[in-house]
Amino acid sequence: MVALAGVLCWVVSIFAPVTLGHWPATLASTMLTSAAANLTLFVILCLVVREAWRLTGLVGIHSLITLIFAAMWTSNPAAATTEEIYLSPWAVTHIATALPTYALVTLAAIAAFAAFLQQSTLKQKRPSPFSRGLPSLADCDVLQLRLLQIGEAVLALGLMTGMALEYVNTGHLLILNHKIVLTASAFVVIGAMLIAHQRSGLRGRRAAQLVLLGYLLLTLGYPGVKFVTDIVLASVLASGVNGLG
Repeated sequence: MVALAGVLCWVVSIFAPVTLGHWPATLASTMLTSAAANLTLFVILCLVVREAWRLTGLVGIHSLITLIFAAMWTSNPAAATTEEIYLSPWAVTHIATALPTYALVTLAAIAAFAAFLQQSTLKQKRPSPFSRGLPSLADCDVLQLRLLQIGEAVLALGLMTGMALEYVNTGHLLILNHKIVLTASAFVVIGAMLIAHQRSGLRGRRAAQLVLLGYLLLTLGYPGVKFVTDIVLASVLASGVNGLG
C-alpha cells in the first residue's frame, strides 16, 4: 500500500501540469501509469487470493525496475515532449481497457516466472529462501491461468475500442502498424495457451514460456513502440539536426 501510494503521488505530479481533458503523451507517463495499474491490481489480487501476496518480491522487483527507467526517461531531454492527447470518449474507453489488460498480463507473467523458478528448484532439489517464499507450483499455475482468462477478455475489448478510436480519428477501421501487429500477436499467443490448457492440460514450463512470450509481445506493442518513437527516433533526429548545425 505504501508503494502504491508513492507511485500514485508520482502519477499525480506528472498529470498536474497537463491540460484538463488531455493525456500526456510521454514514455514516463506510460510507464508510471502502468506501474500504478500493476500495483493497484496486485493489491486487489492479494485481498481476494490468499497466496497472491507471496509474489510480492517479484512484483516489487518488476515495479522498481519500471520506476527506475521511468525516472531515467523523465530526465532524458529526448523524452521531454510536451505533446498531449485529447481524451475523447473513445480514447478514455481505450485507455481504461489498455491499462488493466497490461496489468493483468504483467501479473500473469510474474506468476509464470514464479512457476518457472519453482519448477527449476524442484528439479535441482535445492530450494532457496527466495523460492520458499513464492507460491507453490500449483498456485502459480492457477494464478496465471485466471489472470490470463480475464486479461484475454479485456484485451479483446481493448482491440475493439482501439479499432473504434482509429476509425474516429482516421476513418479507417484497421491500420496495420507495429502496435497493432504486436498486440494482435499477443492476443493469439495467449489465446493459444488458454486453448491448449483446456484441451491438453498444458501447464508448467511450456505454459510459462507462452505466457512470457505473450507478455513480451504486449510490452513491445505498448511501451516498446513508445520507447522507439520517443527515445530512439527523437535521439536520431536530434543528432541529425545537431550534425547539420
